[in-house]
Amino acid sequence: ILRGMLPLDHAAEFDPARDEEFFAALPPRAGICRIEPRADGAHPYLRRTADLRRVCRRLLGPPEAADEAAPSEARRPRLNLREIAARVRYRITGSTFEQTLTLYQQARELFPRTYRERMRLVPPALLKINLANEYPRCYVARRIASDGGFYFGPFPSRRAAEEFSKEFLALFKIRRCHIRIRRDPSFPGCIYSEMKMCLAPCFAGCTKGEYDAEVARVEGFLASRGGSLVGELEAERDRAAAIEDFERAALIHKKHEKVGAVLRHLPELPRRLDQFDAVILQPAADRGSVAAFRVRGGAIADPFFVNFRELSSQPRSVEAILREFLESGTEPEAPAEPLADHISLLARWFYSKPRVGEMFFRETASGAAWPYRRILRACGRVIGPQTFLPPGPGNASSAGGTSRPQKNK
Repeated sequence: ILRGMLPLDHAAEFDPARDEEFFAALPPRAGICRIEPRADGAHPYLRRTADLRRVCRRLLGPPEAADEAAPSEARRPRLNLREIAARVRYRITGSTFEQTLTLYQQARELFPRTYRERMRLVPPALLKINLANEYPRCYVARRIASDGGFYFGPFPSRRAAEEFSKEFLALFKIRRCHIRIRRDPSFPGCIYSEMKMCLAPCFAGCTKGEYDAEVARVEGFLASRGGSLVGELEAERDRAAAIEDFERAALIHKKHEKVGAVLRHLPELPRRLDQFDAVILQPAADRGSVAAFRVRGGAIADPFFVNFRELSSQPRSVEAILREFLESGTEPEAPAEPLADHISLLARWFYSKPRVGEMFFRETASGAAWPYRRILRACGRVIGPQTFLPPGPGNASSAGGTSRPQKNK
């Protein structure tokens, strides 16, 4: 198991007189490449690619002669860095997620003011409860501030967050208005107070303690992804049925169904950010390996790599190794990058189609913690069944080919 940052761990000096030898040494693999110029102070060229050898050959090879017979649009010369390039640094990546994270780290280091625009990094869509306000409300936010607020997300878009907040807030009675609450009995109120959908602190329709209790219910609903309210309604329904108040039990059951309909519109990814604890499994660049990215508090930690071919001869099981890493008491170093950037990267990967890799959450509320059996099965899906075949002349897959799973006899 190897742990570390995501550096560009390969480098090659470029000499135009020996360019074919240089290109032949580059792997035709997906990765991140950075072409560094000879001149001091000049900005390097950074990009992601599906084929390192091909893109370097295009950027560093002899410039193509323009076809005079072609239209003017087609005669525009391609970017060529042959005369100014000094060296190429690159990293081979095994997945789009690793590639995006590496590109983000490199871009933020090289272009600290413009890296978001270069990567088209959109701020995440979140739900926020501003607990610093005397009478908090829940609304959609894009910025994560250090104000002790309650943040829940990310959603695939601002529109999706607004639609879900509109649906789930109908189950509670906290305010939706933007006004400053003064608790004035002469205040006329709004349509929500008229419809009994708000506790109406604006005209002292409730005490401060009653409003705080309702805000706590909203926090519990989001933190448990609806589990707190579902359990509350089920217990209340059972009590009503126990005393044979079936009419009230039927009304509670209808509300229970309404809550279920609301939760069906909640994506799998959104979580309370300070309790966002997960692991992302991705294919690694080395054959037969899995890259596991720990996510804690919404921040993506350094990956660790597990090579299943090497571990097949180890005395410890893979589950024991994963358990030691995921349940270690040592806190990972907090990333220097803003938390909102990490949340945006998670949302970009999770809501992409098709999505490569799998994510598993640590469910502390249920007491189940990490689902190790499901994680191990997912490792097999990520790297493929041919990885578990023993190396040898009889297995073509060990030489880089593909194998067909054998039927059980």
